[in-house]
Amino acid sequence: MATTVIIVVGVFFLAMGVYGLIAPAALARPFRIRVDTPEARSEIRVVYGGFGIAIAMLLGAAAFGAGGIRTGAVIGVGVALAGMTFGRVVSRLADASTSFYPVWFYFCVEAVCSVLLFLVA
Repeated sequence: MATTVIIVVGVFFLAMGVYGLIAPAALARPFRIRVDTPEARSEIRVVYGGFGIAIAMLLGAAAFGAGGIRTGAVIGVGVALAGMTFGRVVSRLADASTSFYPVWFYFCVEAVCSVLLFLVA
């Protein structure tokens, strides 16, 4: 069960990462972020693309027991997801109300994935 959770969260990050690299404007569109300059596309590719793939690789290594990093890697990614969830709550308190998708949809995904990773750590 624990390995399955780690793999599922890793696949989510991998999919986001690949999508961020090949279609940065499409990935950002639901958030109404304008990605109309090379610098903006680069930033989306870095933060969503490269980082997402790196996290997927880390979770892949954790799932398959590479170098005994499982617990640390899983807790680290769980903490990162919890931080993302917290950021969305702060944004909700500081900014005007937002629609459910994409902000609150991803809040739910990040919160659930964080809790699941903590449980399997």
